[in-house]
Amino acid sequence: MNRPDCPSKVLTECLDDEWWTQHRGDSPILATAIHNGHAVRGAVERLITLSAAERLREEDPFTEFIIRDFPNRIVVHRSRFEVDVNRPRDGAIYVRPEQAWGLKVWTRQPPHDLVEASLAMHDEYYAMLEAMLAGIERRHGRFVVLDVHSYNHRRSGPEAEATRAEAAPEVNIGTFSMDRVKWARVVDAFVKALRSTDFHGRRLDVRENIAFQGRGEQTRFIHERFPDTGCAIAVEFKKFFMDEWTGEPNMEALVALRKLVSSTLPSLVNALGADQ
Repeated sequence: MNRPDCPSKVLTECLDDEWWTQHRGDSPILATAIHNGHAVRGAVERLITLSAAERLREEDPFTEFIIRDFPNRIVVHRSRFEVDVNRPRDGAIYVRPEQAWGLKVWTRQPPHDLVEASLAMHDEYYAMLEAMLAGIERRHGRFVVLDVHSYNHRRSGPEAEATRAEAAPEVNIGTFSMDRVKWARVVDAFVKALRSTDFHGRRLDVRENIAFQGRGEQTRFIHERFPDTGCAIAVEFKKFFMDEWTGEPNMEALVALRKLVSSTLPSLVNALGADQ
């Protein structure tokens, strides 16, 4: 396992048999990095056409590092190319290119047994998540989940023009699946905390529902199962903290992001309490 003070480029060592890592603390805030994983089991790797670098480009490396200061956190270690827990069960395996940014994932149709073995993780993940959130609910009454991801903005190549800033905020907040009016105090406090914190002498561009709207399965599941007590916010960081083509991190930016995200904890807790 990587040391607590530095991120690992690709978390594969000792993690091939691990689905996720779960940390439980005394807080009403949970952070998740469900697309951080890069590992795939051997039976899957033998059928995948994509190289490790191609997979990494569409995964969310270093999101685990960004949330590491949260007492409650979940980090998924399996690659989304084996099973994507942020998609509905019937779409969690990328069997067609249109499900995977036009990429051909498999050398041939994955066999039923392989698919079912991967989907077992999807089932177990949501059973674990519901149990964990029920425990936080019992302890604190209500909770907030920060569903942390990252996204590419140089899809045409490493030397190509980046996506226009108007369409690609540095931090995209997704609120599609929530009752936005009900959770306005919490979401607004989180956005304000992100916007008002100094980031290398400037303020980050933080906007809502621009590049993504928060339509993933995890936020939908949380708002369905915990409609009165759970607020799930999808947080997408543009990959300005790394080279999305080589996978190399900008450590200065990553450390600053980690500090920024953890600094929002008091604001989230206060807003959650004040909103009851």
